[in-house]
Amino acid sequence: MLQTIFSIFLLVNLVLASNLNVFNEPLELCSDDPLTGYTRTGYCVANQYDQGSHFVCASVTREFLDYTKSVGNDLSTPHPPYFPGLKPGDNWCLCVYRWIQAKNAGFQPPVVLRSTNNQTLDFLRNYNLTIDDLQENATLNQNISNGFVQARKEL
Repeated sequence: MLQTIFSIFLLVNLVLASNLNVFNEPLELCSDDPLTGYTRTGYCVANQYDQGSHFVCASVTREFLDYTKSVGNDLSTPHPPYFPGLKPGDNWCLCVYRWIQAKNAGFQPPVVLRSTNNQTLDFLRNYNLTIDDLQENATLNQNISNGFVQARKEL
């Protein structure tokens, strides 16, 4: 048990040391309830198997969930044991391209900037978008299971 806790501690520190947010600061936790991220560490990081580039930490809305379901990506329905299904207000690491697609359709969810990987900015540039597009409806909401941080504020 102690070895598992220590391994998780090392993994989290490795993630923080090697990934920055859109402000070039250490990447902050997106959510551990539900546990998000392609690697299910709670952080919006990727590995070589992540074809979707799950870098955008977003606080999902009902409108976004309905939209993404309508285009073939149902994030509301649980698929145990790996996917809990999302509800409005949950934070989730989204594929950059899904966020851009939702923005173009007018259904983009608010972004948690301090938990959004700075690699997002490279993808945005390909679509003539910038950090300003992320900031339009940003939030400070961090869904952390123990209620450690539960701040919701418009930037």
